[in-house]
Amino acid sequence: MATAIGSYEEGRRPPTGATSERTRVLTTRSVPPDESLEYWHDAVFDTLVGMDIAAEGGTYDATLRTDRLGDLQITTVEADPGRVHRAPRFIARGDGREIFVAVQSAGRARVEQDGRTTELRTGDLAFFETLRPFRTTFPDRFRLKIFAVPRPLLELSEADVRQLTGRAIHPRDGLPALLGPLLERLADTSAEYTTPTAERLAESVIDLVAATAADRLGADPADLPGADGVLLLRIRTYIRWHLSDPALTPTAIARVHGISVRYLHRLFQAEGTTVCQWIRDLRLRECRRELAARPAGSVSLGQVARRWGFTSAAGFGKAFRSSFGLSPTDWLDRVRTDGPPC
Repeated sequence: MATAIGSYEEGRRPPTGATSERTRVLTTRSVPPDESLEYWHDAVFDTLVGMDIAAEGGTYDATLRTDRLGDLQITTVEADPGRVHRAPRFIARGDGREIFVAVQSAGRARVEQDGRTTELRTGDLAFFETLRPFRTTFPDRFRLKIFAVPRPLLELSEADVRQLTGRAIHPRDGLPALLGPLLERLADTSAEYTTPTAERLAESVIDLVAATAADRLGADPADLPGADGVLLLRIRTYIRWHLSDPALTPTAIARVHGISVRYLHRLFQAEGTTVCQWIRDLRLRECRRELAARPAGSVSLGQVARRWGFTSAAGFGKAFRSSFGLSPTDWLDRVRTDGPPC
């Protein structure tokens, strides 16, 4: 017999779970079995959006891990079979401020939204509009990775989003083939990155989600990244992931991506820069961000420089002065006097 938890207005309590600086883990195993469904309902509401949740039997085994990277919230759900319904009464509460992009990492899902029904299989992607009702049925135990993106960052109209929902996106080629594995890996490794790196990765992912959405909507091919553009997105994401590695050279980057160093340089020349300049500018930006955020005396310039891939404090200082016209020490004194840069 199915058990449903359908109302959070009465007797609702915030779920508790393990937390770190950015990551939060909630599991039904932290409460008595007969309270598991109610606990799960509250966990989903607190982390994602309000939904009705139904399952066979009176107990439910589920875990939710969420992390925030810049503007992007990543939630991995692993749970028993069940059904969820984003009903109109939940939408009226005003908690649907984001668009969900989901990866079906394990199991299957039957999704219904905007008059369409589709089945997600392992590896498939899907868009969910949280301002309109949807239903999802999970016939087996499943794992779903959900990326909540603030809707203004995707620059999609309501009509555009309506065209994207209720459709399975198979990551076999093109932009979905790049986006799918990237989302999978980022969800699994999100807690490993320092906050500045996490913010840069989030920017890349949101850009790629927006490009994928535009592609699905049939945007003018001239407005979408072609083969070179997709490769450049992949390379830039790789660089951000490995920015702290002093061995991050054009030769190493080209080898990983199966291209020549000459071709790699040509990709960046088309953007008005060079590979080394782009890496150096990104490293300097992250160093400035960290130095401005740290309390005075808590870390040395050399420590910050090495953390972001510079091999020496002297090399960092020279690059810093060349880019900003001040030594790192003089710049930091000015920041602490006048306030952090905008």
